[in-house]
Amino acid sequence: MSKSTRYTFLIHGIVSLVMGLPMLLIPGRFLPLFGWVEEGIDPLLSRILGAALLALAWTSYRGWRAPDWDKVKILVEGEVVFTILAMIGMLRHLIGFSWPFGVWFIFAIITIFAVAWIIALRQK
Repeated sequence: MSKSTRYTFLIHGIVSLVMGLPMLLIPGRFLPLFGWVEEGIDPLLSRILGAALLALAWTSYRGWRAPDWDKVKILVEGEVVFTILAMIGMLRHLIGFSWPFGVWFIFAIITIFAVAWIIALRQK
């Protein structure tokens, strides 16, 4: 496995942990930092997303620790699918509407990871 793929797993794990933990524990205090108004936050779905991000952090940790490409290929494929679908879902709402900077920042992070995972998939 390439060093860049290993670094992608490490960085992705850290970002997923940093975003997922507060989403699981304190979404009403965390999401307003990105521009969401507290009345528009669904605590149940926010916590489910936090749990999903923590699960992604765990798989990234496992990918980072894996000894070879065969052990992580399916994880990378799953990350490519997740990030591309997340980008498509977000773009549907971002285009034509005025969203706060934090929402665009999250979109940018997802886009950067999509590119990194696609590169990782091609590098093996």
